[in-house]
Amino acid sequence: MQSTPASPRPPEDLVNETTARLQALLQNYFDSFLALHPLQATFAGEHRYDDRLANDLSPEHRAQVETLERDCLRAALRLDPACLSAEDWLSWEMFVRERRTAIAATEFPSEWLPINQLLSLPLLLPLLASGTSAQPFECGDDYQRFLGRLDGFVAWCEQAIINMRIGLARGVTQPRSLMLQVQLQLAEVLHADWRRSPFCLPLASFPPDCTLKQRHALEKAFRKSLRSKVLPAYRHLHDFIRDEYLPHTRASVAWSDLPDGAAWYAFLVRQYTDSELSSEAICELGLSEVARLRQQMEQLEERLGFQGDLPQLFRWLQHDPRFYHDDPAALLAGYRELQVQIARRLPDLFAECPQAEYEIRPVEAFRAHASAGAFYQAAAPDGRRPGIFYVNTSNLKTQPKFGMETLFLHEAAPGHHFQIALQQESRHLPRFRRFSSRYVAFTEGWALYAESIGPELGMCQDPFQHYGRLNDEMLRAMRLVVDTGLHARGWTREQASRYMLANSSMTPAEAQAEVERYIADPAQALSYKMGQLRIRALRNSAEAAFGRNFDVKEFHRRVLRNGAMPLDLLEATLQHWVHSACEPQPRAIAV
Repeated sequence: MQSTPASPRPPEDLVNETTARLQALLQNYFDSFLALHPLQATFAGEHRYDDRLANDLSPEHRAQVETLERDCLRAALRLDPACLSAEDWLSWEMFVRERRTAIAATEFPSEWLPINQLLSLPLLLPLLASGTSAQPFECGDDYQRFLGRLDGFVAWCEQAIINMRIGLARGVTQPRSLMLQVQLQLAEVLHADWRRSPFCLPLASFPPDCTLKQRHALEKAFRKSLRSKVLPAYRHLHDFIRDEYLPHTRASVAWSDLPDGAAWYAFLVRQYTDSELSSEAICELGLSEVARLRQQMEQLEERLGFQGDLPQLFRWLQHDPRFYHDDPAALLAGYRELQVQIARRLPDLFAECPQAEYEIRPVEAFRAHASAGAFYQAAAPDGRRPGIFYVNTSNLKTQPKFGMETLFLHEAAPGHHFQIALQQESRHLPRFRRFSSRYVAFTEGWALYAESIGPELGMCQDPFQHYGRLNDEMLRAMRLVVDTGLHARGWTREQASRYMLANSSMTPAEAQAEVERYIADPAQALSYKMGQLRIRALRNSAEAAFGRNFDVKEFHRRVLRNGAMPLDLLEATLQHWVHSACEPQPRAIAV
């Protein structure tokens, strides 16, 4: 941390020069980053590169990225942080940390594991093609740009196969159970009627400025690209996985079973939790949280009108039809009603609300089977697309009524939509911070914290909605146990599923999907509870310091005003606020 209680103020010209150099560095870095990552540029609302798709698996591209990271780290370290304002120092500190983390990540061969059932470009591409995501289809030129991006996908698939062959030779492969699902996902793309696939959705509604001649030309170009390039690339990838990759994948699921896997998992744990806690300590914390939440569930049984033990309660809530909608439209209508209710109460806890709107939509049929129960897609920074709270209506048994309020608070407002939209709209922040998705413990921790303040927003008053809040928090507590169990303690998929079924009202299918998610994306699931516990502790500390003068609106403003950030820096900024407000002579701390 930067602290200068007795340091003389640097000369004004040196302050101005250092500030200007930092701002130029941050601007140049982000411009270079977007040029190297054109897909991220599209999601950030920068559409200069909509016709490109980086072959980010190739050695050449990875070398370019690493060179950028190392050059910018050296440039940042040549600046004297003592010459920066508190706000600029915070940007400098975050920038230096991010570059160091990015460089450290190059020690682990993630490029040899380019695809899984959860996260991969072959799954994202149909969504981009559908016109419901970040790729725009607002004029004829947009269609031509996307055709260029499709050309890039062919090269990416070829590189993915090359990299997976290297992984096979080095013993770095995905678990077989995950790749069996990938094979099925790719087969579904191939076997579908291509004329009704997501890739052809933009052809169903051309923008008004397209002439009939242009439409016919674009239809011809899209069909040619699909038949001669895109679908053959999917076929090549599918056949390689089926014939060459799957027979040699590993039967184990632990990340620690990979070469240098224990160190790799430890790196991911630090990255996702913003802490130095060991996996063993995180597991013990999870066990403690699970025990606490079980006790609260037991205490709630009488209010639920139920007599029996917790396993019986869980099964009752799974199977009684009164707890589930039988019509997708009714489920969506319920969420839209919550949207109105919560919007009225947000000013009670927040002084600032985002300008961006958000919509509630069902997950599209073409990707519903592989999607989570609900998720959020950020609004376009330029306002061309609202935020979207997606609800998966394909299986209503995974959408219990008692979980609706908590799920809404997490994904929409004041959870992900609220926090991410405010961050994107904070134009006082440099762009590498406005469009950052690095600090998962902050973003997911905030969303889980948003669930916990449901009662303050008038939510979770009904005992079943109260149970839903506990059940969702239990999921995040179990993740601390299950993720570390799978990747550091030798748990099997079956052990992990049994543990989740024993401590929640999840169905076996839900538990299996959760476990497979943790196998595919190790340590990410740890971020939710670790972030929420830290934010809650910071609020408790502020409430104790201010006493009756505690202002929850100001606390929330202080948490969100700088966007997502490392949790220790969030703690420092909040401590500085508390000390400045509560002590006659505030401590000197420049954050």
